Amino acid sequence: MSRLHKTFAVLALTSATILNDVSAEEFRDVVFATVGDRELALDLYLPDKFECGVLLVYVHGGAWRGGSKGDVPVKGFVERGFALASVDYRLSTEARFPANVHDIKAAIRFLRAKEKEFGIKADKVVILGSSAGGHLAALVGVSNGNWALEGTVGDHLDQSSDVQGIVSFYGASNLETILAQSTPHGLSVRVPALELLLGDAPDKVPELARLASPVAHVDKNDPPLLLIHGDQDPQMPVNQSVELQAVYESMNRPVEFINLHGGVHGGAGFYDAAMLDRVEHFLIGIAPTE
Repeated sequence: MSRLHKTFAVLALTSATILNDVSAEEFRDVVFATVGDRELALDLYLPDKFECGVLLVYVHGGAWRGGSKGDVPVKGFVERGFALASVDYRLSTEARFPANVHDIKAAIRFLRAKEKEFGIKADKVVILGSSAGGHLAALVGVSNGNWALEGTVGDHLDQSSDVQGIVSFYGASNLETILAQSTPHGLSVRVPALELLLGDAPDKVPELARLASPVAHVDKNDPPLLLIHGDQDPQMPVNQSVELQAVYESMNRPVEFINLHGGVHGGAGFYDAAMLDRVEHFLIGIAPTE
């Protein structure tokens, strides 16, 4: 079977590209679900040679209200032999939480339903995200089977949205404590972003804030977790990652925390070759045994 079924109708664009001298295929603007008149799409990057049987699903950041699937700082994993999908979701300017989580889970179900057409394996999915995307990745990862967060978006509700690993780059984990931990600059960013995400301040909608907090969903069945956070982050308190690590450890779940000394909110140090090496080591540990 060819890597891509030639008559796969939902592909809006098919192209071949070169990533650091490694031939790869890119499939842009693949519609994975429609909500009303809104089409939700993903970009799929396939390596020339699959070195690892793990599908990566990347969630972009942007304070839940900005960014797009075109922002992919982890694209270097494609040249390392990983298939990578970068997904869009409804931003908080158009739909409040948990719409964003419903959309991401729909993308995972779609990828599993269409794995033969794309020539990928989607039995082992690792979700990654940065900043607000790190929060959403963690929430998707620890809410396997949670009906309130599953949603009914898309046409493949018979497929599982479960993931087998989580990588959170400087993401939030507890929306009930994040403001108390924030610097003045952090508050200037987080207060309006959270009010837009939840419809009000977290203390005004505590049940919704708790539903949106990964720490509230961790249980003994959750997948391995890798947290990466800078200890000088002025926007997303590093204690957010510390909290999630502590809850994972209390459940005896596998967790690793990379505390980037001097790291702020993003930047090259989070995505350079040395860091990708460390993340790849985590990913290989999840790869299926041949």
